[in-house]
Amino acid sequence: MDTVAPSSSRRMGWKLALVATAMFGFGYLLVPIYRVVCEWTGFNGTTSRIEAVAARATVVDTSRHVIVEFVANTSGNLPWEFRPTVASVRVHPGDIVLTSFHARNIGNAAVIGQAVPSVTPLQAASHFRKLECFCFSRQPLAPGEAKEMPVQFIVDPDLPKNIGTLTLSYTFFSAPDKVAALSAAH
Repeated sequence: MDTVAPSSSRRMGWKLALVATAMFGFGYLLVPIYRVVCEWTGFNGTTSRIEAVAARATVVDTSRHVIVEFVANTSGNLPWEFRPTVASVRVHPGDIVLTSFHARNIGNAAVIGQAVPSVTPLQAASHFRKLECFCFSRQPLAPGEAKEMPVQFIVDPDLPKNIGTLTLSYTFFSAPDKVAALSAAH
């Protein structure tokens, strides 16, 4: 009968513990890494964020217009009314545009929501740049509370000429890990 030396078993245990820790760390970092890659590449309709100073330096293309349509959705477990304040805007690429969305908690408990944006067509996502957006942070709403949530953006003048209409879509999801803290604070 073969026996394994105790030092060999201990080494194998440490190796397995190291592998498990590395796997946990990778899983933990996967979501933030995915968000960064999507913002850089425009993958999956993800838009990028730019600073206001850089936005002012953008040249406006007055020779054409682009229609930006707005769509608002909520996940099934979020008791909110959520809608754009306007259905669409007509803009010159390079113009700084300000619009807003309206949200109201129709439930009887405080809820924190997180909006996930998307732009279609997908090849336009990398040309849609947000200066300010409610989607950059979680949005708390008390029961019955309503608020206007601004979005400030620029459509890059380098947007391909064959794209005349963009759709900016938001889906709000409940952020359940923060709901208990919000309820305790009210």
